[in-house]
Amino acid sequence: MSHPPEQHADELLSAARTATGDELRSLTYFTTADVEQLYLRSDLSRTADLVGFAENERQGFHAQSMYADTQLGDYRFTVRVFENGYLTRVIANDHGVWVTTDSMEMDRFEELASALASILRSFDPA
Repeated sequence: MSHPPEQHADELLSAARTATGDELRSLTYFTTADVEQLYLRSDLSRTADLVGFAENERQGFHAQSMYADTQLGDYRFTVRVFENGYLTRVIANDHGVWVTTDSMEMDRFEELASALASILRSFDPA
Protein backbone atom coordinates (compact mmCIF):
# COMPACT_ATOMS: atom_id res chain seq x y z
CA MET A 1 0.00 0.00 0.00
CA SER A 2 1.27 3.45 -0.92
CA HIS A 3 1.15 5.99 1.85
CA PRO A 4 2.92 9.24 2.63
CA PRO A 5 6.16 9.05 4.57
CA GLU A 6 5.49 9.51 8.29
CA GLN A 7 6.97 13.03 8.18
CA HIS A 8 4.48 14.06 5.46
CA ALA A 9 1.59 12.42 7.29
CA ASP A 10 2.50 14.44 10.39
CA GLU A 11 2.74 17.63 8.29
CA LEU A 12 -0.67 17.03 6.72
CA LEU A 13 -2.27 16.40 10.10
CA SER A 14 -0.60 19.44 11.64
CA ALA A 15 -1.76 21.68 8.79
CA ALA A 16 -5.31 20.32 8.98
CA ARG A 17 -5.45 20.80 12.75
CA THR A 18 -4.06 24.33 12.49
CA ALA A 19 -6.63 25.33 9.86
CA THR A 20 -9.66 23.61 11.38
CA GLY A 21 -8.99 23.34 15.11
CA ASP A 22 -11.49 21.27 17.07
CA GLU A 23 -13.75 21.01 14.01
CA LEU A 24 -11.41 18.42 12.40
CA ARG A 25 -13.21 15.08 12.09
CA SER A 26 -10.90 13.05 9.83
CA LEU A 27 -7.99 13.21 7.40
CA THR A 28 -7.50 10.64 4.63
CA TYR A 29 -4.65 10.41 2.10
CA PHE A 30 -5.20 8.81 -1.30
CA THR A 31 -3.55 8.13 -4.64
CA THR A 32 -4.91 6.59 -7.82
CA ALA A 33 -4.40 3.14 -6.29
CA ASP A 34 -4.47 3.41 -2.50
CA VAL A 35 -6.18 5.07 0.46
CA GLU A 36 -5.10 5.49 4.08
CA GLN A 37 -6.90 7.24 6.90
CA LEU A 38 -4.33 9.32 8.78
CA TYR A 39 -6.63 10.64 11.51
CA LEU A 40 -10.08 9.98 12.91
CA ARG A 41 -11.44 11.95 15.86
CA SER A 42 -12.00 9.70 18.87
CA ASP A 43 -15.76 10.37 19.13
CA LEU A 44 -16.38 9.01 15.61
CA SER A 45 -16.75 5.38 14.57
CA ARG A 46 -14.64 3.67 11.91
CA THR A 47 -17.63 2.80 9.73
CA ALA A 48 -16.90 4.98 6.68
CA ASP A 49 -16.35 3.17 3.40
CA LEU A 50 -12.90 4.60 2.67
CA VAL A 51 -12.56 2.68 -0.59
CA GLY A 52 -15.91 4.01 -1.79
CA PHE A 53 -15.07 7.56 -0.74
CA ALA A 54 -11.67 7.26 -2.46
CA GLU A 55 -13.28 6.14 -5.73
CA ASN A 56 -15.42 9.25 -5.69
CA GLU A 57 -12.63 11.63 -4.68
CA ARG A 58 -10.26 10.24 -7.34
CA GLN A 59 -12.43 12.05 -9.87
CA GLY A 60 -10.43 15.07 -8.76
CA PHE A 61 -7.37 13.73 -10.58
CA HIS A 62 -9.35 14.09 -13.81
CA ALA A 63 -10.63 17.52 -12.73
CA GLN A 64 -7.07 18.85 -12.55
CA SER A 65 -6.62 18.36 -16.28
CA MET A 66 -10.24 18.92 -17.29
CA TYR A 67 -10.27 22.45 -15.85
CA ALA A 68 -6.73 23.32 -16.97
CA ASP A 69 -6.48 26.30 -19.30
CA THR A 70 -10.04 27.45 -18.70
CA GLN A 71 -11.10 30.96 -17.85
CA LEU A 72 -11.74 29.70 -14.33
CA GLY A 73 -8.01 29.19 -13.77
CA ASP A 74 -6.36 26.17 -12.20
CA TYR A 75 -8.41 23.76 -10.11
CA ARG A 76 -7.61 24.32 -6.42
CA PHE A 77 -9.91 22.31 -4.15
CA THR A 78 -13.45 21.01 -3.67
CA VAL A 79 -15.76 21.48 -0.69
CA ARG A 80 -18.78 19.22 -0.29
CA VAL A 81 -21.50 20.28 2.13
CA PHE A 82 -23.37 17.67 4.19
CA GLU A 83 -25.98 17.81 6.92
CA ASN A 84 -23.40 17.19 9.67
CA GLY A 85 -20.31 18.86 8.25
CA TYR A 86 -18.04 19.32 5.27
CA LEU A 87 -15.62 17.29 3.16
CA THR A 88 -12.73 19.16 1.54
CA ARG A 89 -10.69 17.46 -1.20
CA VAL A 90 -7.25 18.74 -2.14
CA ILE A 91 -5.15 17.23 -4.93
CA ALA A 92 -1.63 17.96 -6.12
CA ASN A 93 -0.27 15.88 -9.01
CA ASP A 94 -0.95 12.22 -8.11
CA HIS A 95 -1.56 12.69 -4.36
CA GLY A 96 -4.70 13.79 -2.61
CA VAL A 97 -6.31 14.19 0.77
CA TRP A 98 -9.82 14.67 1.95
CA VAL A 99 -10.61 16.25 5.26
CA THR A 100 -13.93 16.07 7.03
CA THR A 101 -14.91 18.77 9.49
CA ASP A 102 -17.78 19.96 11.57
CA SER A 103 -19.38 23.21 10.44
CA MET A 104 -16.97 26.14 10.26
CA GLU A 105 -16.60 29.50 8.54
CA MET A 106 -16.13 29.21 4.77
CA ASP A 107 -12.91 31.27 4.62
CA ARG A 108 -11.13 28.61 6.68
CA PHE A 109 -11.49 26.13 3.81
CA GLU A 110 -9.18 28.19 1.59
CA GLU A 111 -6.57 28.27 4.37
CA LEU A 112 -6.93 24.51 4.81
CA ALA A 113 -6.64 23.75 1.09
CA SER A 114 -3.64 26.02 0.60
CA ALA A 115 -1.68 24.47 3.45
CA LEU A 116 -2.45 20.89 2.37
CA ALA A 117 -1.68 21.52 -1.32
CA SER A 118 1.72 22.92 -0.41
CA ILE A 119 2.57 19.78 1.55
CA LEU A 120 1.25 17.45 -1.17
CA ARG A 121 3.37 19.23 -3.80
CA SER A 122 6.45 18.61 -1.62
CA PHE A 123 5.95 14.84 -2.04
CA ASP A 124 7.18 15.03 -5.62
CA PRO A 125 10.85 15.54 -6.41
CA ALA A 126 11.67 18.88 -7.98
